[in-house]
Amino acid sequence: MSVKIRLQRHGKKGKPFYWVVAADARSKRDGKFLEKIGTYNPNTNPATIDLNIEKAAQWLHNGAQPTDTARAILSYTGALLKHHLDGGVRKGALTQEQADAKLATWLEEKAGKVEAKKSGLSKAEADAKAKALKAEQEANAKRIAAQAEAAKAAEATEEVAEEVVEAAAEEAPAVEENNEETQA
Repeated sequence: MSVKIRLQRHGKKGKPFYWVVAADARSKRDGKFLEKIGTYNPNTNPATIDLNIEKAAQWLHNGAQPTDTARAILSYTGALLKHHLDGGVRKGALTQEQADAKLATWLEEKAGKVEAKKSGLSKAEADAKAKALKAEQEANAKRIAAQAEAAKAAEATEEVAEEVVEAAAEEAPAVEENNEETQA
C-alpha cells in the first residue's frame, strides 16, 4: 500500500480549510485517511499552518510520499529538514543533539521571518488607515470650505436681490405718480 501525505479539503465554499493527512494513495481526496498530521488555513495572511513535525517525519521515514502542495507545507514547517537530519543521524554523520540544535536554530530563524512579515503587514495596514484618515480629513475640509463659499455667495445674491427690491420699491411710487399724471 502506497501512502501519500496530502491535503483534505474542509471549510465552506470560498473559504477553504485543509487537514494535512497521511492517506492511502487510492482513497478519495476527502475520504478515509490513516492519520491527521496537522492543519493548513490559507485564508489568513500569512497562512496558518499547524503541523506535528514528529508525526510528519515519522511518515516520511516510513516511505510516505507528499504531494506538491504538502511538500511545500512540510518544507515551510521544517518537517523535511527534520527528516533529512534524522537520515544523517542514522548514517552516523552527526549526533542527535547536533541535529536537534540545527533544527532549533532553523525554526527560530523561520519564526523570526514570519513575525517580521506579520509586523510588516500590520504596519502597512496601519499606514494605509492613517493615509485614508488624512485623505478623508482633507476632503472634509474642502467640503466645509466649499459650503462656506456657497453660503457667502448665497448671502451676496440675497443682498443684491434686496437692493434690487429696494430700488424697485423706490421707483414704484415714481411710476405710480407718472401713471396718475398721465391719467389725469
